[in-house]
Amino acid sequence: MAEGDSCWVAVLVGGVVGFILVVVLNHFWPLLFKGKGGTVPKGSFGWPLLGETFSFLKPHSSNSVGAFLHDHCSRYGKVFKSHLFFSPTVVSCDPELNYLILQTEGKLFECSYPKPIHGILGKVSMLVAVGDTHKRLRNAALSLVTITKSKPEFLHDIENIAIQILDSWKNKPKVIFCEEARKFTFNVIVKQVLGLTPQEPETSEILEDFLTFMRGLISLPLYIPGTPYARAVQARSRISSTVKAIVEKRRARRRNNNDDDDDNNNSKKNSDFLEILLSVDTLSEDEKVSFVLDSLLGGYETTSLLMCMVVHFLSHSPAALQQLKQEHLKIRSMKQKHDHLDWEDYKKMEFTQYVINEALRYGNVVKFVHRKALKDVKYKGYLIPSGWKVLPVFTAVHLDPSLHANAPQFHPWRWESQDPTCKKFTPFGGGSRCCPGSDLAKVEVAFFLHHLVQNFRWKTEGEDQPIAYPYVEFQRGLVLNVDPCSETTM
Repeated sequence: MAEGDSCWVAVLVGGVVGFILVVVLNHFWPLLFKGKGGTVPKGSFGWPLLGETFSFLKPHSSNSVGAFLHDHCSRYGKVFKSHLFFSPTVVSCDPELNYLILQTEGKLFECSYPKPIHGILGKVSMLVAVGDTHKRLRNAALSLVTITKSKPEFLHDIENIAIQILDSWKNKPKVIFCEEARKFTFNVIVKQVLGLTPQEPETSEILEDFLTFMRGLISLPLYIPGTPYARAVQARSRISSTVKAIVEKRRARRRNNNDDDDDNNNSKKNSDFLEILLSVDTLSEDEKVSFVLDSLLGGYETTSLLMCMVVHFLSHSPAALQQLKQEHLKIRSMKQKHDHLDWEDYKKMEFTQYVINEALRYGNVVKFVHRKALKDVKYKGYLIPSGWKVLPVFTAVHLDPSLHANAPQFHPWRWESQDPTCKKFTPFGGGSRCCPGSDLAKVEVAFFLHHLVQNFRWKTEGEDQPIAYPYVEFQRGLVLNVDPCSETTM
């Protein structure tokens, strides 16, 4: 081998060895961290670079904590250190610490999702934004939800779409319920946010791109042409363009209506999120478009998954299903056959709320959230170092037998005496990042159940469980054998 070639080989080998040393040192250096006033929780870091991420993400039933958390909590306690998503991390299965993390957003802790998530959601998405940007987006969301949730037009839309979905079942012996639930929630959210019906061409375009977007959100974050991640980023761009076009059309219509004495009737017809959003002066154009995408994401996936869990758990709890049906029959008996449900009817659905809360606790739509320590934080003798990631795990608290009696069982009656606003129940997060659309989700599920339990009997086909990947889904789509009741109320 020539002397020059030998030199290049030595340089290459040296570079590779140096890189490996840097990776290894970077991985294990935090283990040597000793802060003032406390010690980092016990735990393990696993392999260099990857850490324990694959073990943490190993699929398991969503109504269990999974092998990773069970093993680590048994060995190290409810608060332990690990190395997840390329970062030194403190994992919390402790309700008090979780509450502290959620309530001190922007002070001690800050939202910190992996950077590839930002590439798909966008820099001004409410899910990843921090500081003043997040505050403005959240205030707008809360205002919209408060204005919308009890409006008759919104409630009528939910009920009409539920009836349309269930009408399509009458000649079907079985349905794939996850698909039906997503169809329902997508049609509701597109109607409410953008004023679009299922028949309009923009609806099909948005749905096609949105499904591509969703697949990329849970894929390997490699921006290489043809990969799910790259296609998701492109799909988000197309959705943004479609939404901007709809916004411009709406603005043009509003300008025309301002010159027309009859515009009052038209503005009543267009009382959706977008109409209200266009009047919000505190958000930029990009923030308004991002807000629409966030609404689609939250209203589509989370709500449909909650519906699936409710139906799945009810199919295995005949007593709960019977009491739920009696509640809705009583509500319907006080109305004319074709009368719409209203906000007063919703407030009477007490046991329905117990069922929804229990599905959220037992099924765990959201397993954990990502946070980062903004400064050294002391907690019960532990030290969470500044810059470390922190993962408050809701599942572990929801299924903790020391906090919930008969925790491994679906038991809606526990909510007759248990406060759903307590620290040990955080299905939608908490603090300034508590999901602003949670009330809307519950209304949608309750109205759909109202017609489902009165018009159909169902049984699940095969053994299909909600599996956490960590995102939750039913492996077979929750296939239901359905049978129309003899007397229908739709």
